[in-house]
Amino acid sequence: MNITILAGSNREASTTNRLAAYVAQLISQKEHSVVLFDLFQTPLPFYSPDGIDHDHASVHLFKQSMKQADAIILATPEYHGSLSGVLKNALDYVGKEHFHRKAVLSMSSSGGAVGTSSLLQLQAIVRNLHGINSPEWISIGGAQRNWLVNELPHYEDGGNEMDNRIRRVTANFLELAALVRPTAHK
Repeated sequence: MNITILAGSNREASTTNRLAAYVAQLISQKEHSVVLFDLFQTPLPFYSPDGIDHDHASVHLFKQSMKQADAIILATPEYHGSLSGVLKNALDYVGKEHFHRKAVLSMSSSGGAVGTSSLLQLQAIVRNLHGINSPEWISIGGAQRNWLVNELPHYEDGGNEMDNRIRRVTANFLELAALVRPTAHK
């Protein structure tokens, strides 16, 4: 399967982007094709419904990646109880043709407690774009984020509660994606 992961932080050393890269690695190990679209590395211009900058090279690359995906993962930091502005801006560029009948996994990283507000908002956006929300999500917060920064290299084969959850949710998402992916892509 082709999986696109949209990393929605515009901070170079963000735990959101590290989480997205880690999940991309897990999916690649299962021999799926993964595109990690990092909004820090490839920023998009501000969305305009008037079509300004819609022909920008990064917008074209982003939309193509989303359209070719069999399933999508959205990763966001939680800012003030919401998803990041850069992720929302990116999602404004796409429509139902990019999400229809595709499994979507939402993930967040929050400086405080786990970021469920941003995840609920992402799931509402996915429903409006006719995607299929994965019944589970990945949310890390507070000291849990240190695992991504300090300990991750020591847990390449599992071994801690956070890593085990990420691996389980990712595997369940891939099962869902295989079940619901449109037959034209099989």
